[in-house]
Amino acid sequence: MKKLGLKSLFITLLGVFTFSFIHAAERVVATVDGVPILESQVRLSMGKNGNYQAALDKVIDDILVQKAIKESGVKINPSEIDMIVEDIAARNGLTYGQFLDALDYQGISLNAFRQQIANQMIMSGVRNHAISNSIQVTREEVDALGKKMLNEAKANGTEKKVTGKEYEVRHILLKLNPLLNDAQAKAELNQIRADILSGKTTFADAALKYSKDYLSGANGGSLGYAFLEAYVEPFAKAVQSTKPGVISAPFKSEFGWHILEVTGTRDGDRTEDAYRQKAYEKIVNSQLQDATKDWVKALRKTADIQYFNQ
Repeated sequence: MKKLGLKSLFITLLGVFTFSFIHAAERVVATVDGVPILESQVRLSMGKNGNYQAALDKVIDDILVQKAIKESGVKINPSEIDMIVEDIAARNGLTYGQFLDALDYQGISLNAFRQQIANQMIMSGVRNHAISNSIQVTREEVDALGKKMLNEAKANGTEKKVTGKEYEVRHILLKLNPLLNDAQAKAELNQIRADILSGKTTFADAALKYSKDYLSGANGGSLGYAFLEAYVEPFAKAVQSTKPGVISAPFKSEFGWHILEVTGTRDGDRTEDAYRQKAYEKIVNSQLQDATKDWVKALRKTADIQYFNQ
């Protein structure tokens, strides 16, 4: 009984030591967007004489690249690969058959060559996707740089005035609800439009009475002067395509159904907007240059990387 007890104790202790060893080896040293990185992964990547931090960075980069591949949704069309193979053969002055012979001579199968092309296309797509996602520009930094660039231009006497067309618009808006569907809203606006055109009512009175844009409705439907960019796309298109003094046909936007009238146009000062655009382009181009140099590093900008007791 005594020997059995010692043996059991030995096995128990061995189990504790083994568990402790595994537990130590499997310690989480970092996470990447919630994905844990184990110390054993880093040690494996590091090898015998490698650098721990460099090995950890490589594991992190590998996880980010695999995630980027998955998120990019890049899909390769086999016909695109066929065209690329044929183009490579043509650029080398070879027929398709001669090109296949050349591959065979180098010990490369056509399938392996096609896979190499597919991999390059996938990584190119992932790279572009990663670079695009790494661009982060805030309105505050664009405004600050734009103002700085404009002030410098004024001080240097190099300011370039920019003007653009502003439209004075008034409209009547009907919003959809359980008692008013698309067809009914359109029909009601057609009737309101007909009443205005026939002189039964004025645009201002109709806006006050019917428009669900209560702020402009109280002002005769007037939205004042604005550049087209101030409006949602369907509204901007309607403004641009409607001649001044003409009431548009009913059209729909994300806010509901409208009719509108352009009551005036003028040249507005867009100098600040122009310098703001230059600032935006400068910031984006700077970030693009940095991201293009090391697109894998750019993946880290949007990743949540946590380190634990290294």
